[in-house]
Amino acid sequence: MKRMHRRRDVLTAVAGAAGVLTLDTVTFARDGQGGQGGQGGQGGQGGENGGDGRDGEAVTRKVSGRLPAGAPDYVYLPVEVPAGVHEIAVSYAYDRPSVPAGTQGNACDIGIFDERGTGLGGAGFRGWSGGARTEFAISADRATPGYLAGPVRPGTWHVVLGPYTVAPQGLAYEVTVTLRYGAGGTTPRPVYPPQRARGRGRAWYRGDNHLHSVHSDGKRTPAEIAAAARAAGLDWFTTTEHNTTSAHGAWEGLWGDDLLILTGEEVTTRNGHVVALGTDPGVFIDWRYRARDGAFGRFARAIHRAGGLVVPAHPYATCVGCNWKFGFEDADAVEVWNGPYTPDDEMAVAAWDAMLVASVRDGGRWLPAMGNSDAHREPQVVGLPQTVVRADDLTREALLAGIRAGRSWIAESSAVKLSFTATGGRGRHAGIGERLPVGRDTPVTVRLEVSGVPEGCTASFVTDQGRLYETPLPASLPASGKGTIEWRTTPSYAAYVRAEVRRAPAAGSGMPGAMVALTNPVFLG
Repeated sequence: MKRMHRRRDVLTAVAGAAGVLTLDTVTFARDGQGGQGGQGGQGGQGGENGGDGRDGEAVTRKVSGRLPAGAPDYVYLPVEVPAGVHEIAVSYAYDRPSVPAGTQGNACDIGIFDERGTGLGGAGFRGWSGGARTEFAISADRATPGYLAGPVRPGTWHVVLGPYTVAPQGLAYEVTVTLRYGAGGTTPRPVYPPQRARGRGRAWYRGDNHLHSVHSDGKRTPAEIAAAARAAGLDWFTTTEHNTTSAHGAWEGLWGDDLLILTGEEVTTRNGHVVALGTDPGVFIDWRYRARDGAFGRFARAIHRAGGLVVPAHPYATCVGCNWKFGFEDADAVEVWNGPYTPDDEMAVAAWDAMLVASVRDGGRWLPAMGNSDAHREPQVVGLPQTVVRADDLTREALLAGIRAGRSWIAESSAVKLSFTATGGRGRHAGIGERLPVGRDTPVTVRLEVSGVPEGCTASFVTDQGRLYETPLPASLPASGKGTIEWRTTPSYAAYVRAEVRRAPAAGSGMPGAMVALTNPVFLG
């Protein structure tokens, strides 16, 4: 074993991307000649030499180093891969020193790009597991979930470390890279879900469009998610792993006439997460930028070119990097309800309602609301909540059109059913996401029919000046069928009306009750 003490700590800035640190290249021995270990960054150690790389053998290098507090978002470890490699395997570890209360400790993500490079846009992208795994492997015929199978071609690959948070003491890391030599193998062609299911024609369809499996930081397999979706009464769902498309081809045999599966991605940046909803199968959307880089518009357009919708996720979540900082100019909808209803969701609903008011004031477009479970593992419930969309059929195109138009509402489960309409003038009527075109002083009747809600709930109508009508639902409602609530107004008094159904507030909480159902607005006038 030979230690290399040469070091090169290069801090660069990629145009349109967050800062990166590039370490020394890890090289491997060829044809029995001695190799050279990689170099650690920021005070790192050198590498270890392995074998000579003949067929059937494996060669390993180790790289260690320490990143300081305030390290760049991404640290690239170049790996020179010679010809004849069948598989590249990577493992890593880092220290977790104790830190004072209120101080972030160490957390470090990992992924890899192949010889096509690390350019923003992802031509060389081969996988990302964030902090969910400590090791992965890629070969032509298979790959660890989160990573993409395919040939291990010669050239410079890059292992990517993402120091998500770094303790004041710094982050000491060790990366182990193993190359296994041999025949290349055949890459299986991915089988993607179809774009339509049988459906019921023009109808309301229930979907959950933010879910995680073992292909990122979830614990459920694709088969378990599909089973949970059927149990939740869903007609469709979207697979949205963090920063990878590896799950797009993992659903063979799991869809059917009763269940449509769309593909997407949760683009997980340091300044918020966005669901790329319903993008073309296999299309990867890069995440390596912050709001200050001015790059998000480029990737929002990439989502649109791939046929998808831009949906900022959990915009007021409190986890590091989860709070949405990119603005809503490029968004098609916003996720205002994420999993079991919390104060974060209450803030999102209030901010969304303020945006509705601004759209009325300025005459601009309005942003529909949606809700998703973001379920990762048991006991998190797939379909809590779910977005119910009025679509011409159970197809990708029709569902996304319904969401974009706001013809949708959110429910905590498939047991909850509602109808929400406004009528006025000479028999004119409008439903969720639509406009009732009547004069400013024309009397309008708003009608909500609801069933399947828990006992003790209240229903309310919310307008551009706030909550103007609220009434308890009958205690016997879950057993007796529909409850109907009506309210009369005019367009001069209410520019829009939307409906909420909530549980009773928790005693002493000072917060409104948890949401059971929430509609997009009906606009008046």
